[in-house]
Amino acid sequence: MSDHDAPFAGSTVQNLVQAQHLLANISLIIKLLNDKEAKLADSLAEILDLLLDYIGVEQGSIMVQEHKELVVAAATRPELIGKRQPLTGASVAAWVARTGKPIFIPDISQDDRFQVRSGVYKKNAVLSAPIIQNGKLLGVINATDKGGDKDLLKEDVAYLLDFSSLIIAILVQRQMQRELQRQRNILKKRNQELRRQEALRDELYRMLIHDLKAPLAEVVANLDILSYSIGGEQREFLEAAQMGCERTVSMISNLIATSKIEDGKLKPSLESTAVPGLMHEALSAISGLARSKGIELRLTLDPELPPIYMDRVLILRTLQNLLTNALGHSPGGRIITAGSRLLPPGSQIEFSVSDQGAGIPEHQRQGIFEKYSRLSDRQDALVGTGLGLYFCKLAVELHRGTIGVDTPPEGQGSRFHFTLPVR
Repeated sequence: MSDHDAPFAGSTVQNLVQAQHLLANISLIIKLLNDKEAKLADSLAEILDLLLDYIGVEQGSIMVQEHKELVVAAATRPELIGKRQPLTGASVAAWVARTGKPIFIPDISQDDRFQVRSGVYKKNAVLSAPIIQNGKLLGVINATDKGGDKDLLKEDVAYLLDFSSLIIAILVQRQMQRELQRQRNILKKRNQELRRQEALRDELYRMLIHDLKAPLAEVVANLDILSYSIGGEQREFLEAAQMGCERTVSMISNLIATSKIEDGKLKPSLESTAVPGLMHEALSAISGLARSKGIELRLTLDPELPPIYMDRVLILRTLQNLLTNALGHSPGGRIITAGSRLLPPGSQIEFSVSDQGAGIPEHQRQGIFEKYSRLSDRQDALVGTGLGLYFCKLAVELHRGTIGVDTPPEGQGSRFHFTLPVR
């Protein structure tokens, strides 16, 4: 090797050693990043040691921003950990935090912007760089007292900034872990509250079923007994009482079934059902209500209706809800028509209930089958709570069917209809 090549060779060896040193430090930092059990303070302390070793300085610190202060999270001097500095202060770190720029001061004793240090530092050169992610300040890295007979150089800023990105990775990862744990804790509490509310709701349903069913059954039985001995004008009051009991039972049944369907706890019990018999039973259940209002009930049936598999109880209640809804919106002396027909090509049967009431205002047609949607603001025993049509929608969809309403001009009544597959 010539004398001319010797300095170049020495520089190359030095660069290789520095590169190997850097790779070794990066390897250690990757291990820190992957250590999910390590505490943030411990990780930052190890990062600081690697940083100081890499650039060859004896003293330094890592500060993190909390609100309007910088807090020492890691430091070569343990007594500094936890110390706070306001962002408005006169320190080097506060200046870096405010400006978001790194700073190199060859001799802090000659810089009027900052206080002169004394006592614990060997040299006057100071290096400080911001830790920034997505334009947001996370903290500041400080270094001083370079080892040997050399002092800090402005080129050391690059090393400090390189390490700041690694510190960002540590901070962000820990922040994400803390946020994830916080979200998990919130979800856990919410799940516990939901389970508590579900238990309370189940207890309410149990009360509705068991505690109300018995007295209602007793009232209905006594009213039936009275119906054999009461006539004339008193008969009207008796029928009104019977109607109220039937509506109460129907609303309770809707509430319970709706909740079970929403929770996926109600599975349809399918059985082969003759459609004509089902339609006659639905009309018979409301015949007393219709008679008390002076409303005529009519039935139209396709002569060739095949039996279909359905949950008879759910579909019967669906028909009764639609018929009761029609009664609630029909003036006396009008006609309500229920019907069933086989739709081509014979794979579906359509059920319908038509009334001659006021019809559905245009602004109410969009959400008519939504929960608690009501077609009338008036208080009426037959108007209900807004669960009837919602229950119908759930019950029909549980059978893979569809439900809808025809909307002729207002004042010409309404036609509710739903379809069920034959098989």
